[in-house]
Amino acid sequence: MMRPLDNNNYCVIMAGGIGSRFWPKSRTQCPKQFLDILGSGRTLLQQTFDRFRRICLIENILIVTGENYAEMVENQLPELPKENILTEPLRRNTAPCIAYASYKILAKNPEANIVVSPADHFIGDDRGFEETINRGLQFVKFNPEALLTIGIIPTRPETGYGYIQIDSKIGENPLAVNEVTKVKLFTEKPVYEMAKMFVESMEFFWNAGIFFWNVKAIIDAFELHLSEIAELFSSGKKFYNTPEEKSFINKIYAQCRSISIDFGIMENYSETYVIPALFQWSDLGTWGSLYENSVKDENLNAIAGTKVIAENTTGCIINTDTKLVVVEGLKDYIIAQSDNLLLIVPKSNEQNIRQLVNNVKIQFGEDFV
Repeated sequence: MMRPLDNNNYCVIMAGGIGSRFWPKSRTQCPKQFLDILGSGRTLLQQTFDRFRRICLIENILIVTGENYAEMVENQLPELPKENILTEPLRRNTAPCIAYASYKILAKNPEANIVVSPADHFIGDDRGFEETINRGLQFVKFNPEALLTIGIIPTRPETGYGYIQIDSKIGENPLAVNEVTKVKLFTEKPVYEMAKMFVESMEFFWNAGIFFWNVKAIIDAFELHLSEIAELFSSGKKFYNTPEEKSFINKIYAQCRSISIDFGIMENYSETYVIPALFQWSDLGTWGSLYENSVKDENLNAIAGTKVIAENTTGCIINTDTKLVVVEGLKDYIIAQSDNLLLIVPKSNEQNIRQLVNNVKIQFGEDFV
């Protein structure tokens, strides 16, 4: 029997990124969160919404996205009330978008407990995810001054993730892999040798970028650590959830500093905690991470596309639209085709994709990015 949903539980889904490392599938006009990049029949945004609608009432789910993407959100999530689509006139990283959603929720329900999540992550176990999220919401409900994040037990020295250090060793403390633990230190994307040391120490989680807090706690944290952003959004208290909200937001957004919630608040706030994930996770930030989480054929190729022939080809990710793609004799390559674009690059050189996108922009213009 399904448990009744708590009216005070809210979810904020951040869906404003452009996913440039997934070029050419993910482009400015249609970023990766609006794509069915896993071949599941649902886009990443839709899958994220599907997971949270089992935890929060639909009317308590808010999507924060760019103005250009509001119509896509409406089309992909027709069940969502239109007033729950919050549009940013400019991209200002995660702190301003979270402040916007938090002040809007505060005006509606001062007792709200909030989970904040990106729209484009891979979750390997929906039941484990649901249990972790419900645990997190319960924790901030009964610890109203705490800010909480989800930690992933690391499997390799990954340099693309942030790390969370705790006071004890994960492998020696059974509570650390099951219960909420106080955070000792946040560290942003380390170099390889440091990441290797972190993993070997067993004192670090990966930072999943999923957060929980009581609405009053996050507002207090903004007032303490990002006071200039707090002043901007608090000045419009009378406008939230009214027809004047959008014009107020459009007026103040350009004045917001571009800063992440991690750097602006989580790394500085004294009452920060981490809860371990009870599910498989990836931020799907790169083609390589998509390959890791895709089904492979007998030659270890991850193929998405109905018209692909791969001969003497191993370890490749091949992602196509409707065009027939024939590949022969390649090993460990990314082959990605979308509309009038084709990318072929060794998986080992994936970090160069952003520079390739810049080169395309310079030589051929905005239409191709």
